[in-house]
Amino acid sequence: MANHTRPELLRVHQLHAGYGNIPVLFGVNLTLYHGELVGVLGHNGMGKTTLLKTIMGHLPARRGTLHCIGKEITRSSPEARALMGIGIVPQGRQIFPTLTVTENLQMGAIHLQPRIARQKIEEVVEDLPRLKPILTRTGGVLSGGEQQILALGRCLCSEPQLILLDEPTEGIQPSICDEMAETLQKLAGRNGLTIILVEQDLTFISQLAERVFLLRRGEMSEAMDTAILSDSNWVAEFNGLEA
Repeated sequence: MANHTRPELLRVHQLHAGYGNIPVLFGVNLTLYHGELVGVLGHNGMGKTTLLKTIMGHLPARRGTLHCIGKEITRSSPEARALMGIGIVPQGRQIFPTLTVTENLQMGAIHLQPRIARQKIEEVVEDLPRLKPILTRTGGVLSGGEQQILALGRCLCSEPQLILLDEPTEGIQPSICDEMAETLQKLAGRNGLTIILVEQDLTFISQLAERVFLLRRGEMSEAMDTAILSDSNWVAEFNGLEA
């Protein structure tokens, strides 16, 4: 479970959000600590992406509060949150298809001074060696797995303290998933990087997360130990939940 001796990084309190007249999140509570990798499980339509969009500021909170690194960010813009150190790897990757891999990475580091940006990109490419031989290729010709690695790399170039990962294994071959799991483990353990991993893949999330939460119909469960993901009765119940 979480090591509460570490400082708190993010606190989501009684968060309500939705689209137009359609409510999606109903009083979600979530606390993360520096260097922690937390998993959020749930089937499609349960509010996982809505949660990440609201934390990032792409969707306004209707009620509740968000605090990051000791500051309230409930009404802060996505740009302000990014500068504070929140980064997102969105579902579907959303890389720039007409830009090269290097140019995509440069977009992630656009707020940094040129010399620091170059150093950061070199560091990220070292962490993600699959990108090395494809730096001059355009994003649109990459495989789904390569695009996912690139999306992660672009996020890392922004020097985040908190990464929001939305369904990173969706449509990705198993070998890339294994590579990504290894990379995320390494990153989470370094420099206090904190990660929220939204997933439906129980195996992938059990490899990585220290704690897991279940989001169902816009409501969040209490924190659970990842050992529950190997409980066949719990897994059968999870698989039987309405999607």
